[in-house]
Amino acid sequence: MIDSLLASLVGLVNTAAPLTVVVALTTAILVFPLPQSAARARTAINLTGALLKVAIVVSLIPPVVAGARPEWSMPFLPGIDLVFRVEPFSLYFSALSALLWLLTTIYAIGYLRGKPHQSRFFGFFSLCVTATAGISFAGNLVTFLVFYELLTLATYPLVAHWGTPKALDAARLYLRYALTAGLTLLVGVVWLTLLAGPIDFAEGGAEAVARIAADSPATAIAIFVLLIGGLSVKAALVPVHGWLPKAMVAPAPVSALLHAVAVVKAGVFGVVRVIDDVYGVPVAQRLGVLTPLLVLAAITILYGSYQALRQSDLKARLAYSTVSQVSYITLGICLAHVTATTGGLAHIVHQGVMKITLFFCAGLFAEVVGVTTIRGLAGVGRRMPLTSAAFTVGAFGMIGVPPTAGFVTKWYLGVGAVEAGQGWVVAVLMISSLLNAAYFLPIVYLLWFVEPREEFAPSTTRAEAPLALLVPAVVTMVLTFVAGLAAGADLSPLYLAHLIAQGVFS
Repeated sequence: MIDSLLASLVGLVNTAAPLTVVVALTTAILVFPLPQSAARARTAINLTGALLKVAIVVSLIPPVVAGARPEWSMPFLPGIDLVFRVEPFSLYFSALSALLWLLTTIYAIGYLRGKPHQSRFFGFFSLCVTATAGISFAGNLVTFLVFYELLTLATYPLVAHWGTPKALDAARLYLRYALTAGLTLLVGVVWLTLLAGPIDFAEGGAEAVARIAADSPATAIAIFVLLIGGLSVKAALVPVHGWLPKAMVAPAPVSALLHAVAVVKAGVFGVVRVIDDVYGVPVAQRLGVLTPLLVLAAITILYGSYQALRQSDLKARLAYSTVSQVSYITLGICLAHVTATTGGLAHIVHQGVMKITLFFCAGLFAEVVGVTTIRGLAGVGRRMPLTSAAFTVGAFGMIGVPPTAGFVTKWYLGVGAVEAGQGWVVAVLMISSLLNAAYFLPIVYLLWFVEPREEFAPSTTRAEAPLALLVPAVVTMVLTFVAGLAAGADLSPLYLAHLIAQGVFS
């Protein structure tokens, strides 16, 4: 009896990862056919799906912390399975996506109230959740590739959602970039699979890839370039970042989704997977592929910050900020040191929480007071104090002001760079932080210390957004502080990032 019960529990744990995919896919299937008038049913289905995903991910934490590595597979192609595996890094990424997707769902419900095509929006929104869940728990390169390309197809209708010429042009540009990158990634995966068979993700890298690198370094380098080249578009590395600022014509929840939860994070998640779990850091170092990527990440950090400084549109400035900030993750991984890797992995969560706060607020400024430009934010802090406070905290986090999450990231990256003997990286981080301050502090100043525009008079009039829109922004603002103040606590993002980094270098 007890043995049977234990076997059932093990079976449930092993199927939890694919169950997150099934839950998200079922949500999409149920939402797509709903009429525009079925607001309550649509809200109930969306929230139920988001909450179920959070519950499943939370249920996986105890067994994985205890050392379990649940796995489930099914036949896909001859000799190749679709594999779902739960290990610390996949759980780390899926926990971030589950939490932020719940908050984004709440925000999107409020944001789209009264607007057309809601069922189509939430249907594709849930397909993006489906793809991200598959990416999170992919146990091998082929499984990752399948869901990575599904994410491309599911995101296109969201970018094009408003149907304006500008939105359609941006969506087509995104698709051209993403499909070209997907083809590049496909070539790399097929080439590697033909040489070594299906490549499972493994801490320290796959043994078959290490053998290829020893026998034919040129081939291993060429495949690495194809894999990273295919991933670099979604990771928004220079010079293939151009789609990201253009995609800001999408609705605010989509912008939040692109920058903090799904597309950009999927790209950099893949970069980490290739370096740490396909090649392994020692093999990548011997091949000499990490230093060029480190330099490219540094260039992207500085270029993105510089371009953000030149933007007058709020969402465009935030978009270029993402180009810069996401490359901190690649920078940390390429430094090939446990402290720097810890900082880079922690930034997956830290950047997600801070950036989603900023995009939530940008959407609120546009919805409540019709402001989309930076100059238009003058005095808005008196009109929308909670929203402006949330934006201010997110901005301070991006600059790296203590005790925010962003400070923790930059501290660990800087210390890791010194310990790795790459002192020039500290200069990159310092210059980037100065540029961060140069493009965020003027916004904060406008919000709080400049007289409001005439249409906002009297200045004491307050008009915050509805709770469905405001609460997610306030929650992520609080998380930005908590991730910094409680960085040393058990199960904090930094603590978990350090455990994962130790596994990489053990």
